Amino acid sequence: MKRRDFLKVSATGAAVAAVASPAIAQSSPEVKWRLASSFPKSLDTIYGGGEYLAKQVAEMTDNKFQIQVFAAGEIVPGLQALDATSNGTVEMSHTVSYYYVGKDPTFAVFAAVPFGLNARQQNSWLYQGGGNELANEFFKKYGVIGFPCGNTGVQMGGWFRKEIKTVADMSGLKMRIGGIAGQVLQKVGVVPQQIAGGDVYPALEKGTIDAAEWVGPYDDEKLGFQKVAKYYYYPGFWEGGPTVHAFTNLEKFNSLPKSYQSVLMNAAQATNSWMQARYDMQNPPALKRLVASGTQLRPFSNEILDACLKATNQLWSEISEKNAEFKKSIEAMQAYRSDQYLWWQVAEYTYDSFQIRSRTRG
Repeated sequence: MKRRDFLKVSATGAAVAAVASPAIAQSSPEVKWRLASSFPKSLDTIYGGGEYLAKQVAEMTDNKFQIQVFAAGEIVPGLQALDATSNGTVEMSHTVSYYYVGKDPTFAVFAAVPFGLNARQQNSWLYQGGGNELANEFFKKYGVIGFPCGNTGVQMGGWFRKEIKTVADMSGLKMRIGGIAGQVLQKVGVVPQQIAGGDVYPALEKGTIDAAEWVGPYDDEKLGFQKVAKYYYYPGFWEGGPTVHAFTNLEKFNSLPKSYQSVLMNAAQATNSWMQARYDMQNPPALKRLVASGTQLRPFSNEILDACLKATNQLWSEISEKNAEFKKSIEAMQAYRSDQYLWWQVAEYTYDSFQIRSRTRG
């Protein structure tokens, strides 16, 4: 090749590179976001979901998209995480939408409601049954977009200082439980108490409250409830499969490159699986330890469950009369639940029931 031709080619190549490099750089910009969690660092699995999400995003973008996670109270109180995302104080939050039923009870439908979906059904509805689309149509009003980003599986019914055998035993019972579930239990005589997580243990210890619900064996053991309440009830019928959401400020999300939007959504989905699998691994040994230390396991009686189901359906009717978005959302969930349990009773329930009987027979 002649020297003149070589210089021509080199100049052309350099020009192409000069054009191409900024385009590549523009498509993969350096992005640094902050995420406000609703959970304390001590609850390593539910709080850890936010950290797992951030790790996945960083690894999938060669650390170009970084999310710094802040525990409850470090930027805003845990129950203000969604507000901080909505108003742009932070770009993201990791929280549970039923914390915000004070704004609109529709928020609860996309996390968990009494006698709602179990964890697998919840994921099925959100990912495949139109639930996410319905949710984000609603969330848009608050300037956010939400992605399922964790699930605890069905929760426990909580810690009680005395046995609860009948509906009459619920009358006047002061219980730490909020939101929609608190409204249901209020209909059967419970006096719901809104108490921040860090204040639950001393309230139970002093007898300021008679009962408290949190999550399940692994987290409850960490908080030490077994030291101040003897009876541990199940199931937590108000949280059959609660979804934890990653909320993103909608304007900030729309400003991301499409590739980063996809990374964020896929990282949230990975976190959703990670959290549920981790709780399923941690809860059995924690339950064994609790029982070995003297905890008394008790099922809620059918009388109590039936009364609470009736109260739940009454509450849905009352809210639906005044709130069209709630009515639309709860009816969509209920229709999906009906078909799911039609299938569940054929295969899943039959299989699980046989396995449980086989285990107890040794």
